[in-house]
Amino acid sequence: MTDHDHPSGRRAAGRRRRCAAFIAAGALLPLPALSGCSSDEREASVSASQDIAPAPRGELKNGGTLRWAIDALPGTLNAFQSDADATTARIAGAVLPSMFTLDGNGRPQRNADYLDAADVTARDPKQIVTYKINPKARWSDGSALTAADFIAQWNALRGKNNAFWTARNAGYDRIGKVEQGAGAHEVKVTFARPYADWRSLFTPLYPRSVMGSPDAFNEDAREQLKVGAGPFLVQKRDTEEGRVVLVRNPKWWGDRAKLKQIVLESLPGDKRAAALADGSVDVAAVDQLAAKRVASARRPAGSAASRKPGDGNAGPQGDGAKADAAENAVLRGYTIRKALEPAYTQLALNGASGPLADDRVRRAVGRALDRQALADTVLKPLDLPSRPLGSHLLMAGQGGYEDHSDALGGQDTGAAQALLADAGWKSDGSDRQQAGQNAGAPAPGAGRAAYGYSDGDDPSDDRYDGGPYGDESAEDGSGDRGGYDEGADDRNPARSGRGHAGAFDGHGAGARPAAAEAPLSFTGAVGSEVQQAALLRQSAAFYKQAAAGEKDEAHGDTTSAAYAKYKRYKKRAARALGAAERIETGQAPHLPGSGGHPGSGGHPGARHVAAERSAAAAPQPAGDRAGHIAVVRKNGKPLTLRFVVPDGAGSVQLRTVGRRISEMLGKIGIQTSVQRVSDASYFQDHIASGDYDLALYSWPGTAYPATDARPIYAKPQPAPDGSLTVEQNYTRVGTDHIDQLFDQAASELDEGAARTLVEQADARIWAAAGSIPLYQRPELVATKKTLANVGAFGFATPRFQDIGYTK
Repeated sequence: MTDHDHPSGRRAAGRRRRCAAFIAAGALLPLPALSGCSSDEREASVSASQDIAPAPRGELKNGGTLRWAIDALPGTLNAFQSDADATTARIAGAVLPSMFTLDGNGRPQRNADYLDAADVTARDPKQIVTYKINPKARWSDGSALTAADFIAQWNALRGKNNAFWTARNAGYDRIGKVEQGAGAHEVKVTFARPYADWRSLFTPLYPRSVMGSPDAFNEDAREQLKVGAGPFLVQKRDTEEGRVVLVRNPKWWGDRAKLKQIVLESLPGDKRAAALADGSVDVAAVDQLAAKRVASARRPAGSAASRKPGDGNAGPQGDGAKADAAENAVLRGYTIRKALEPAYTQLALNGASGPLADDRVRRAVGRALDRQALADTVLKPLDLPSRPLGSHLLMAGQGGYEDHSDALGGQDTGAAQALLADAGWKSDGSDRQQAGQNAGAPAPGAGRAAYGYSDGDDPSDDRYDGGPYGDESAEDGSGDRGGYDEGADDRNPARSGRGHAGAFDGHGAGARPAAAEAPLSFTGAVGSEVQQAALLRQSAAFYKQAAAGEKDEAHGDTTSAAYAKYKRYKKRAARALGAAERIETGQAPHLPGSGGHPGSGGHPGARHVAAERSAAAAPQPAGDRAGHIAVVRKNGKPLTLRFVVPDGAGSVQLRTVGRRISEMLGKIGIQTSVQRVSDASYFQDHIASGDYDLALYSWPGTAYPATDARPIYAKPQPAPDGSLTVEQNYTRVGTDHIDQLFDQAASELDEGAARTLVEQADARIWAAAGSIPLYQRPELVATKKTLANVGAFGFATPRFQDIGYTK
């Protein structure tokens, strides 16, 4: 992919669309958690790599329909086009030949349904791979799989003819010749340059009727596949119904498919819990709320906990016990399959410009992170192995996996501070923030995230009715009976359109306090008022952190004690923040030049005592009680990094992880200014364009890292038009040495030597500190209990013919 358009034209744009489609299809989905489920409500502990309820074919029924939820209809059925997505790949796996498949640990395995053999038969002077096709393999139109199909695919994907709108040509561009071998069922592939990842080629394999001409490649296979050679065929793609129907291939020569048909139904994530509750779907990847709802249905009938408002949006709420019982009866027919997905979440550091262009600052950020704590947050509640990922290029359990994070170093506050000091970022002790507090100025456009990090999964949670709080103030012990509109918490009140009534006010409803005639430092408020504002902000920060913790503990259950605490703490944080803003803008009634009335707000000394009480009463998160951390500065400017996070309801867990990262960076004096943006703009407008300092997003694992990971970590290069070609390296951090190691690994036919080169590349990527892997993502899939050989596949390629219902 590229940062901007340049003369590479349509293919470059295609690569951008392909990556955007991948991220929309799953890499930026919410990170599930089931921490609300007790141990007796969870599924039995499963393998970390796969959970599919394996069963022998003899134990399965013949027939039946499987309704499988997908995010949306695929834009194309051609997996080599730029708008192909995860559903395109799933369909191709069911209806087209795959020369090699992957096992649960990501190891390529020859597919005996299509190949009797596939080997490197020569290395000198050229690498030659010989394929021996299974003589039974035939296309659904009756024609045999032959060398002609291999030749057509090579010509389409080799990158020599721009009339083919291909998304990539990796590997195919290294081939010098494809020809028929000794017989009709033998194919010889001669490479112009050695290629270690040759097993990745010709999967999927399309018929020459699709690959034989640009028109057929570009258009014919977008909405239909007339010819296939898998256990299933595409019967129809129904745009009105939003589904793709796959049916048994009557000419399939392998094990007959157990299912009669598979219906892939478009079903957005926020509608899946309801679909499970009414039994209208059989398999669906789900979020934490839907998974928790399935788990809660197993509680005894009549249990008060068996149906809570926070358990998800499945089924009717308030329709009575009968409706709840009926819904639970349906949900008890499902189970949750879980495994570590072959994808990892990373903290990306944009090294193109600003403080993060300095590798010492990037390494300091990396050394500040407690990656184990972040992994525990996401994985421990699921009973999945909770350990941080130690490689950018291989997932845990893959052959050759090694933890190379030592090239950067583990969490070490002292080392991180030393790196910052070496880069010129030092603390003069004049400006201090509480450990974990985000005291930075708001990022441009940050709006509601201006004063700190709010998980804010639902906008309704961030607004409360105005007016006095009554006994809330008495609980605080602050003596402040004035009401404050909590819309100001992580919001610009001018945008919220809500006023602030109460003892701190004196302004019209909906008005943001105007600036005083002179700045605070010139109004004489340089003593107790400054301290009072600081104490109020400190109190607000404590309450916000405590509120976030209680909200996590509540897991969406609005009836729980934790949720009640969350609401109470958030109100207190908002009130304290509003009071601080009024003091800082010169609008507190007792300040000189404010134009307020001294009698309206009480004696300044009383307010100062109230602020101290509020700060003392505010609960301090564990680990943040050690005192104040000085903000680091360079040439008088504080080190503030803009942390861009997605704003959608599906990204709650991602924002929780982001908030904790902000707290960790605060402990070494780095401020984070959080900008929440829409999910729709998050990738294209911020990640791909480089409009961020810090960001969280995911990359998939691969069995072929030398090929697939290279564009992610390639050093950006200037394009002829002056733009920067970054491919998929959105951190803009890379080195010539890393590129050389990838190139050498891709050409090394000795597997041990190639693995060593990949390990060296990974260590160099860690040292460059543009990307900090955090953990493998969890994969949650709801399936009917009667289904076998389907669920959380992990790395493994599904065997669609073996999926079925138990007898």
